[in-house]
Amino acid sequence: MAAERVPRILAVDDNPTNLRQVAAVFEAEGLSISLAEGGEAALAQVEAELPNVVLLDLRMPGMDGMEVLARLKAVAPQLPVIMLTSYGEVQSAVEAIRRGAEDFLVRPIPNDRLVLSVRQALERRQLRTEVESLRRMVGRQGYLARLNSSNPAMREVVDAIRQVAASNFTVLIRGETGTGKELVARAIHQESARADKPFVAIDSGAIPEALIESELFGHEKGAFSGADRRKEGHFQIANTGTLFLDEVSNLPMASQPKLLRAIQERQIRAVGSSRAQAVDVRVIAASNADLNEQINRGSFRQDLYFRLAEFVISVPPLRERREDIVPLARAFVEEARAELKRPASLLTDAATSLLEAYDWPGNIRQLRNVMRRAALQSSGVAIDAADLKAMLSEENGAGEHHAAGLALQVSSPPPSALATGSLRDIAKTAVEEAEKRAIVAALRATQGHKQKAARLLKTDYKTLFVKLKRYGLGNIRDPAQ
Repeated sequence: MAAERVPRILAVDDNPTNLRQVAAVFEAEGLSISLAEGGEAALAQVEAELPNVVLLDLRMPGMDGMEVLARLKAVAPQLPVIMLTSYGEVQSAVEAIRRGAEDFLVRPIPNDRLVLSVRQALERRQLRTEVESLRRMVGRQGYLARLNSSNPAMREVVDAIRQVAASNFTVLIRGETGTGKELVARAIHQESARADKPFVAIDSGAIPEALIESELFGHEKGAFSGADRRKEGHFQIANTGTLFLDEVSNLPMASQPKLLRAIQERQIRAVGSSRAQAVDVRVIAASNADLNEQINRGSFRQDLYFRLAEFVISVPPLRERREDIVPLARAFVEEARAELKRPASLLTDAATSLLEAYDWPGNIRQLRNVMRRAALQSSGVAIDAADLKAMLSEENGAGEHHAAGLALQVSSPPPSALATGSLRDIAKTAVEEAEKRAIVAALRATQGHKQKAARLLKTDYKTLFVKLKRYGLGNIRDPAQ
C-alpha cells in the first residue's frame, strides 16, 4: 500500500523572518512547507507544483496579496488560501473572503491558531475533492442532465448546448426570468474544453453604473478616488474560462462599446492603465428582455447584439413545458426534505393537478420557492393541494386580470411621443412613456409592492429596479421593505 502523501503548504511573504517562523511551526507538525519571497516567486512555484494550501501575506511590495490571491484563484479556483497580515483591516478581510480566501489571520498569530486554520482548510479541500470525485462518478453530464426533459423544446435546448459547447462561439441565452438561463450557461461551460477553467457569473443589472468598467476590466491603484490598490476585473479572473453576463440588457449604453471592443479584440484595458492586456475568455450572455425591441428604441447597440448572438438558445417558460412541472416539484421537495430535515416527501394527486394547472409566471425559480416553503410548513409526509393554494394565491399577487388592463394601458403611444424628432426618437419616447405608465399601474395594483409588481409585469425585480431609477419612480413606497 502506498504511503499517504504529506500535504504541502506554500508560505508567501516578503519578510524572510516571517517565513522562517512559519516554516518552523509546520515542520514541527510534520507537514511539508515551501517558502516564496513575493508574489512572482509564489506563482512560479504554483505553476511548477500545486500546493494543498497557501499562506499568503497581504502587504508585499510590487504584487500585493490581493493580486496574488486573484491570480491563484484564476489558475486553481479550489486552492485554499489563508491571508496573513499585520494590519487589522476589516475592509481588507471582507474583500479577501469575497475573493475566495478561506481565512484571514492578523499577526501576531498564535501557533495553534495558525495550525488549526491550515488543518481546517485541508479538511475542507479534501471534502470538496471527494464531492467532485462523486460527481465525476455520476458522469460529466452534471448540469446537462438537469436539463433533460421529454418536452421537445427542451430537447432542442439540450441539443443546442451539445452543438455549441465545443466551439468558441459567443452565446446569447433568451428566456423569461427564472427559466434556468444560468443553468444552460453552466452546462455549455461544463461540456466545453474549458470545463476545468473558471466560470465567472455576474449580474449586469446589479453593478452600479459608475463601477461597471472597474468590475469588468479591473483598475490600477489610484485610478479613481478610493482605488487604494490594483484590482483585477471579471475578464481577468475568467481568463481561459467562461464569463457569464446575466441580464445583459441592463448594461448601460456608455459601457456597451467597451464590452464590444473587449469581445472583438480579446483585449481589455484596466481603468487607469495605458496598457492593453490580452484575455482568452468565452462570453455567454443572457437576457429576459427582447434585445431587438431595445435596439429599436436605442437602448442597446445593434453591433453588440450581433457580437453576442453568434449562437442563440431560447429557453421555453415552464407553462410551455407542463410535463416538467411535477418532476421538478418532486425534486425540489426532496432537496428541501434533505436540507431542512422535514418529513414531507410526497405530493398528492390533488397537489400535482394544482401545480400543473398553474401558469408559473416566475418559472422554475418560483416553483422551487413554493415547494421549499410547502416542505418547510408541512407537518406530514404528504403535501396536498390545500398546502399550496394559499401560497399560489399570494404568489399571484393582485391577480392575472390586471395584466390585460395593463396591456390596454400601454398599447397606444401618448400624444407627447408624437411631438417632433426622428422616427427612432418618437418610438423611444413612446416606449419609455408606455413603460412608465405600466410600472405605475402595476405598483398601484399591488399597493406599491415591487416584487409583486415585477411578477405582474412579467419581469425580474432587478430589471424593474433599474427602470424605477431610470424613470425617477424609486421613491414609491414598498410595504415589503
